[in-house]
This record gives sequence, structure tokens and C-alpha cells, in this order.
Amino acid sequence: MAIHSAVGSMLSKYPDKTANGQTNALKEIIQQVALLGLFRVGFFDKAAFYGGTALRLFYGLPRFSEDLDFSLVKKSTNFSLAPFCAYVKTELLAYGFDAEVMPKEKSVATGIQSAFIKAGTLRNLLEIGAVRPSLIGVHSGELLKIKLEVDADPPAGATYEIKYLLEPIPFSVRIFSLPSLFAGKVHALLCRNWKGGRVKGRDLYDFVWYISKKVSLDTAHLANRMRQTGHCGTHQFLRRPDILKVLNKKFQSINYAQARQDIMPFIKNPDEVKVWSAEFFSAIAESLNTTN
Repeated sequence: MAIHSAVGSMLSKYPDKTANGQTNALKEIIQQVALLGLFRVGFFDKAAFYGGTALRLFYGLPRFSEDLDFSLVKKSTNFSLAPFCAYVKTELLAYGFDAEVMPKEKSVATGIQSAFIKAGTLRNLLEIGAVRPSLIGVHSGELLKIKLEVDADPPAGATYEIKYLLEPIPFSVRIFSLPSLFAGKVHALLCRNWKGGRVKGRDLYDFVWYISKKVSLDTAHLANRMRQTGHCGTHQFLRRPDILKVLNKKFQSINYAQARQDIMPFIKNPDEVKVWSAEFFSAIAESLNTTN
């Protein structure tokens, strides 16, 4: 099967020809094709894109990201992600990708719905002409997984904008504004349930990026997120001193060696994270700007 011209053009923008570099490129191209499939069926009329992948694709975050995270604009008790999976699969097939897109069966009722894009890494890398069969480090049975997650019971107060991707063809995506994206990241940093106590270095990396770009934190949306997960009192208003206090407490509790290990597969320059420490994060947090 000939390489789709749009996929070939997209792949040419990834100069890293190592196994990890080309695998990350494959994931990112599949992410963009999946977003196109969702756009075609009007998904973004009712939902918005957020998280690390949104930040990378639309705002230039210099790290790779694994998942596709979405939130409905308004709460819906009858929303189903399952019908959209078929459209995503159709779009992937149209661009030459051999992939399954399957909803995740839920054992506990929550407002979160999930699905997985699963594809053979080596097979698809070969299919799009990314590497030769002799590429060291990508095994024949290696499976690429991308999670799609939709919050059907979204916390209130987020703001949105319409952004555009130009590849594989031009299309639009409703996306959280940067201040609301920052609120989601601070919520994750403070409240994420890190399994086994292992910190997600990606949360810390993104926090540095937001601070460096002088993005204001949407404190109203952050408060709504924290109330919904039980981390903030019903009538509590989050002021900047309150946020700095809880952030500094979190920074003191982190294992920074584990955090660096977590982020390494997603960045190009390990020197970026050598300075990480509780003192470093507390110092840069003093530059935090808020919307209130």
C-alpha cells in the first residue's frame, strides 16, 4: 500500500530516526488523524480538547504526550463515546493505519468514558515508510496504545477557543483556553492519584512551561475542579496565597528522581529537568499569575 501523501508530509517533520523518536512520531500522527475523524462528525460541537496533547499540538509544548483528553461543554447523562470510535477507525484506515478503536467497558459508573486506539507499532511504522524492518528497538509484537477519554460531567467555568490544525487537512477543534488548561494541570498536580506513589513528571514539566509562558491560572475553574473531586470546600474561594501554600506542600512531597524518570521518554534534552527540586518549583511558583 502506498504511503498517503499527507502522512508522508507529516512524517517528514520528525527528524529523530531512533526507535523512540519514530514511535512518538507515529503516535502524534495517529492523534491528529483521530482528531480529524472526530471533527468530521461534529464531536467538537459538544466537546472540547484539553490536556498535554492539546497543549503540544496547539501551543507548542516541547514534549510528546500519549492520550487524547476531552470534556463535554455541558453535562450529559446519555452521552456515549462508542459511536465516535467507528468514525475514528474509518479515518485512520483512510490514511493507511491498521488500528482498532474500542470503548473501554466500565465496572464502576463515573462521568468519565474511555476508549483505546490500539495498533501494531512496527507494522504501522513500516506501512507509512518510517523505518526499515531492521530498526533496532521496535519489536514485532509491540503495541501502540492511545487512550481517548471524555468527561461527561465537566466542572463548570472553563473557557474555550477554536483552534486549527492544517494536517492531514485543515480542520478546527474546540479547545480549552490556556488559563483553563493551566487550571486542569494544577488540579492534576495537586490531586492526581499517583499509583504506587509514583509522580507524573509530565505534570511538573507542564507546570514549568505554563510559568515560563506567563499563562494566568483560571482560579475559578480550578476551584470547581477541586470541589468536584472533594479537594476543596463547597464555599471556599481559591486565592493566590492559598494555591501557593498547597503547591509548596506538594513540591516538598515529590520524589524528583522518579519524576525525571517518568518524563525522559517524552523529551529530547534530559538537561531540561536536572534542576528539578522542591526549592526550584517553589521559587518559580512565585511568578504565578491568577485570573482573580
